[in-house]
Amino acid sequence: MRAIVVREFGPPAGMAIEDWPTPEPGPGQIRVDVRAIDVNYPDLLVIGGKYQILPPRPFVPGKAAAGVVGAVGEGVRRCRLGDPVLAQVEHGAYAEQIVAADEHAYVMPGAMGFTEAAAMGLAYQSAHFALIDRGQFKAGETVLVTGASGAIGLAALQLVKALGGIALAGTRRPAEADAIRAAGADAIIDLSAPNLRDALRAQVQAATRGHGADVVLDPVGGDVFDASLRALAWRGRIVVIGFAAGRIPELRANYLLVKNITACGLQWSDYRDRDPAWVRRVQSELFELYAGGLLRPQIARTLPMTEFATALDLLATGRARGKLVLTTG
Repeated sequence: MRAIVVREFGPPAGMAIEDWPTPEPGPGQIRVDVRAIDVNYPDLLVIGGKYQILPPRPFVPGKAAAGVVGAVGEGVRRCRLGDPVLAQVEHGAYAEQIVAADEHAYVMPGAMGFTEAAAMGLAYQSAHFALIDRGQFKAGETVLVTGASGAIGLAALQLVKALGGIALAGTRRPAEADAIRAAGADAIIDLSAPNLRDALRAQVQAATRGHGADVVLDPVGGDVFDASLRALAWRGRIVVIGFAAGRIPELRANYLLVKNITACGLQWSDYRDRDPAWVRRVQSELFELYAGGLLRPQIARTLPMTEFATALDLLATGRARGKLVLTTG
C-alpha cells in the first residue's frame, strides 16, 4: 500500500509517499481500506516533532480516517466486513489502509459520505468534550468561540446552536463573517481590534447586554486568551484547546478567585484511551445530530493524497476555512 511517511521530524515538505507494509489486524482490531483522511493541526506538531506523544521513526502520521472495513481480527464485535466506518488512531491515518481498535471505530450513518465522516474525525469530538464536559455548557448559555473559522471553531459553533446556546464567534478576519454566520454564529467578535484587552470585553458585553460569556472555548491562546478571561461572566468557564497564536499564556490564580471563574484544558486523546465507551456515546450523539440536519462539516478543500504538502501548508498558514480532507482515490 501507499502511505505518507515521516523519516525525520521537520516541515511537511520533508515527507514522501512510499510503499509501506500493509497492516494486519490483531485481536480486537480491524483493518480499514481508507477513502478519506482527516487533516488536523496536531498532525503538524507530530510531523515537526513538537507533540506530546511522538512515535518512533519512521512512522505514518494522521489521527483519523474514514473507509470500509476490509479485515477483522479475532474478537471483533462492533464492526463487520464491508461496514463504512470512521476510525480514530494515535498515528497511521495518512495511508491507504490502517489498523484501528474495534472500540475506536464507529459505523457511519447511511446518508454520510466518507469525506464528511473524515471531516468529523477529530474536530467535532474535541468541540463536544470541550463544550460539554470541560465547559459544563447548559442550554441557553452564551459561548464565545475564538478561532471560529478553524475546524474546531466551526464545529463548536454548530454544536452550541444545535444544543440550544447562543454562539459568539471570535475571528481575526472580519471579512469571513458571512461564512462564520453560516455555521450558526449569533454575533461576530473582532479579534483584530486595537487594544484587544478592552475591546474584546466591550464587544462581548454589547452582544450579551452586559452579561458576558458563560463559556469560552479557546484554541488560540496568547493575547486572545488574556482578553477572553476579562469577557467571562460571573462563574464563567474558559477551556484551553490549543495555542495557535504561538504564545502559551500564563494565568494569575487571584483572577479566578475574584470573578469565581474556572479555567481548564482539553487533551481529547486521553478520553479516547481512558474511556472509549464515553467517546463512543459522544460519537453516537454527533452522528444523530448530523442525521437530524443539525451538524454539517464545513469542508474547505478536498485534495488527493498526493497533495498532502499543499493541504498541510494551507493548515499551517491559516488559509483553510474549515476542514481539509485528503482522499486516497
